[in-house]
Amino acid sequence: MPPSALVPQATDPYLEPRRAQCPWCGSPRLRTRLRAPDPPGARPDAAALDECDDCGHVFRNPRPTAEGLALHRRDDVREGHPERLTGRLPSVRAVRRRHRAAARALTGLLPDPESWLDVGTGDALFPEAAREYFPYTSFDGLDPSARVVRALVEGRVEEAHRGLLTTPGTAERLRSRYDVLSMFHHLEHVPDPRAELDAALRVLRPGGHLVVEVADPRCAFAALLGRWWLPHGRSRHLQLMPLGNLRVELESRGCTVLSAERGVAHVPRDLAAALGLVLDGVPAALHRTAVPALAVASAVDRGLAPLSRRTRLSNAYRLVARREV
Repeated sequence: MPPSALVPQATDPYLEPRRAQCPWCGSPRLRTRLRAPDPPGARPDAAALDECDDCGHVFRNPRPTAEGLALHRRDDVREGHPERLTGRLPSVRAVRRRHRAAARALTGLLPDPESWLDVGTGDALFPEAAREYFPYTSFDGLDPSARVVRALVEGRVEEAHRGLLTTPGTAERLRSRYDVLSMFHHLEHVPDPRAELDAALRVLRPGGHLVVEVADPRCAFAALLGRWWLPHGRSRHLQLMPLGNLRVELESRGCTVLSAERGVAHVPRDLAAALGLVLDGVPAALHRTAVPALAVASAVDRGLAPLSRRTRLSNAYRLVARREV
């Protein structure tokens, strides 16, 4: 990172210096997209989301340091994910249903793989669901948290790896080991998405397939809901990449993009999640009174979901690419 890309500021153990240039294309033509403070009590307290006028890349500026991100993870564990209390996250049943749909959609694109690494796997609910459609595939998981170790103990993955693909030694240890590597809403959380993609391609065998799903910063809900759109309001979403940027990046690395779709990646929760973010700022005693409103918002989200297939109502997109060399 060139020194000219950083703006001097007071030392903060939880925030890096502000960037003066886009981390994706290097352009200095930045503008503040919005300021999206985290829920009360979270740290770092607030950060702007900047957008590059040249390439459309959206990124948190200043970005949390490793200490800041670790602090958020500790708060999540200690507080039991308070966002669940307001309905911002789907139930485990809904998550499993979505993972089954993702695996079913991939059966027509992927040959029968021998080995599959799910990166950012968390509790490994995707590998668990995907076994129904890929019964002869060995699923491993990688995640920076201890959740992947629990998933190993509970039999959802055959091998568990802690960290990121860019953790020193990880990509070399797993080089050319996997036929498929999936990243479901993982790239938004890493400090350097390009380095993570490079590491992913090293881990794949030639001819292997990469599945990437990320939040779409150009979706209609991002503009409509602003700071209340869930990817805007989560401090661990460090970068949001337009579909075109990621497609070009993969093609420049010798990959063939086989599929680029929005509808299959849409998660119908935008309005309910926005209401959940609002509720995080009110006393807990009022949450129960908001249950009917959350139910209505969830119903509207589900009703709008069919429109996401051909419009920018989809809040995410999914790319499937083949490593050619």
